[in-house]
This record gives sequence, structure tokens and C-alpha cells, in this order.
Amino acid sequence: MKALIAGAGPGGLTAALCLARAGIECEVFESVPRIRQLGVGLNLLPHGVRQLTILGLGDRLASAGIATAELAYFNKFGSEIWREPRGIAAGYRWPQISIHRGSLQQLLLEECNARIGVHRLHTGWHLASFEQDAGGVTARFLDKETGAPREEQRADVLVAADGIHSVARQRFYPNEAQPPYCGRVLWRAVSEAPPFLTGKSMIMAGYANRKFVAYPISEVSAKTGSAWINWVADVCVGGDKPPIPRDWNRRVDKATVLPYFEDWRFGWLDIPALIRGAEVVYEYPLVDRDPLPRWSFGRITLLGDAAHPMYPVGSNGASQAILDAAALSAALTAHPDPVRALQTYEAERIEKTSRIVLSNREQGPEIVMQMVEERAPNGFRNLYEVISRQELEEVSNRYKAVAGFDRGRLNSMPSS
Repeated sequence: MKALIAGAGPGGLTAALCLARAGIECEVFESVPRIRQLGVGLNLLPHGVRQLTILGLGDRLASAGIATAELAYFNKFGSEIWREPRGIAAGYRWPQISIHRGSLQQLLLEECNARIGVHRLHTGWHLASFEQDAGGVTARFLDKETGAPREEQRADVLVAADGIHSVARQRFYPNEAQPPYCGRVLWRAVSEAPPFLTGKSMIMAGYANRKFVAYPISEVSAKTGSAWINWVADVCVGGDKPPIPRDWNRRVDKATVLPYFEDWRFGWLDIPALIRGAEVVYEYPLVDRDPLPRWSFGRITLLGDAAHPMYPVGSNGASQAILDAAALSAALTAHPDPVRALQTYEAERIEKTSRIVLSNREQGPEIVMQMVEERAPNGFRNLYEVISRQELEEVSNRYKAVAGFDRGRLNSMPSS
């Protein structure tokens, strides 16, 4: 069997590694002429880390990022709402890793070059069209820079891991509306700054329409006493149409972000200073897409953001793409008939990811910050007069079950 993978993001590259491990031939085609370490930080939950560890990347992943030790929610005044251990500290067999997206992609790229060969990873190849017949799939590509046609490629299956604006998704759902915009914009950056709390803490502060997220993606430097801190400012700016395209490379001046958080100084974290410390701030609208009724069409299927783009709530986007890759490989290994295999993959993943997409629209576990904001907009002296510990625990546990990283269930799974 041979598979073509369109897209060399974390999902596409992980799919290539999973297929290679299963002995399935594959080639990867990426639109951009050169893969660069773009973007900012992301979080990999223990179930995603488990899959990368099975692929032999556990040690390198741990060296490239940092093991998150805890997650804590605060109100807009910096008062604690909820704190819980994460990863190994919470009793999982695998850590939760915070890492720069570019570092993760580079790690996966190097491993793909080693395992499937540099000659099987093509850059500057943009998926333009495809067709299938009883014997396989024919994919047609264009040179991303010149628009000139590339050589046709033939295989048993085509995996579209080509992002939220997927060519394959558009082909199968030509009348699908543009990604719905909720009136919120994300500003994202990485700043060198002193560590806060445990030095391995992920924090979220604020409420639904104004939220700040921060977590380290490196160890503290012995020379400077600082770490690289990834941060996200999530603000409702209103409107029913996105003011900007969803583009990881769009830059914005720090002066755009600061007015929303100018007085958010908590003693343990100076948010304005963190914003000012960024070299580059990236901006894009908060969008997702509605869950689909199908991903697989004969010998062609969707994966990652092409299948289920979701709000960056609960640290789930990259992890779910990695789980897609593992499920795809398992299905293609179990079923010699590619059509049946892709149906099996879809059946395993579509309902699970649809639940997460819809849960994230309702703020997922971060809903506790909005609950506290509504009940105590001027702050509180005693948290449990505002919200009970039972409510907090129920929200946390419910999302872990939805997102597939319930500790007991995950720890019972094999490590190879």
C-alpha cells in the first residue's frame, strides 16, 4: 500500500511517521517552498505525547520543550480559581509538553527525513486536484511559487492534512461557508521573562471576552534567570466578519494589545511587561469550522485541521491531529481494503473530535473563569462562596473525558 499526504504540519508529518512505522509507503507534499520554524508555542497533552513516545520521540520531545507541571485559572485580578497538577505530576504515565510549534515541526521533519527519506518529502507542491478510480488515487499538484503543474502522483490513498482551508475539504463540501467568526481575536507571542509560580505552570486569567494565557516553553536559563514564555491574549473585539485572514504570519504592534491588559499586574506575573518583552506579536481571528458528517470519500480522507479545526481551548489542536495520525495508521494496517480502512479511521475519530469542537465553543474547562466573572465581577474574598469545589472538579473531569485524556483510561493503554 502507498499513501500520499498533503500537508507537512504536525499532523501530516506524524501521519507519515506512523505509516512508516507500520511498513506503509508514503510521500508527503507541502505547499510552501521551504518549511521554516514559524508560529509560537503549543501544548501536547499526555495522550498526544504517548503517541509520539511510541514513535521513539519521547526523549527528544522532552529536550525540545518543557514538562508542564500544573494548570491554574485566575480571575482578572489574579485571584486563584482552580489549580491542578498536570502530566507526570498528576499521575499520568506520560508528560504534558509545552513546546514551540516550530521546534515540534522541525523535530518531526528531521525524523521523517531519516525514516522515509528526504526524497519522499516534497516542498513547493500545492495540492490542486485529484481523482480516484477502482485502483487508486491520482493527485495533481502545482508549484506554489510559479503555478506550473507538477508531475501527477499515484497511490492507494490520499490523506488531506492541508489545514483549515483544505483543498480536499472544499472539493467535498463546495457550499461550506467560510470559517465562522465569533468576534474574538488572538494575539500570540513568545517573550523572554522571569519564571512565574512553579516555573512549569500554565496559567489562564480573565473571562470569556478577555483572557490571557501564559506558559513556559523552555527551562530557565542559568545565565539570565529567564525562560521563554509563550503567551496568548484572547479578546472580544466584536463584529460578525473577521477583520483579518487566519494567517500565522500576520504581525501586529504591541501597542494594539497593551490597552486591554495594562493594569493586569498580579505580583506573581506582570502581564504588561510580558507583552512588551515580545519581539514579534502575531494576530489572527478566532475561528473554527462546524463538525462534518464525513471525512472519508472512497480512497481520500481528511486529517487534523482539515477535518476538525477547533478553538485553541484545552490544549487540544495538535494533540488531536496526532491521535488522528495514529488511528489512520492502525486502520490502514488492519484492513487491506483502503476504502474500508478509511471508513474505520473516520468512525474511530469523527465523533470524538466533533464533541471537542463543540465543547471548545462553550469554553471547555475555561468556563470556570466566566462563571466566577458573572458571579463576582468585582473579585472575591472567599472563592467557595462564589463557586463550589465540586463544580470546579466536575468541569475539569468532564472535559478530560470529552478530550480523551482521562487519567485512568489513558494509563491503562499500552506504551508501544
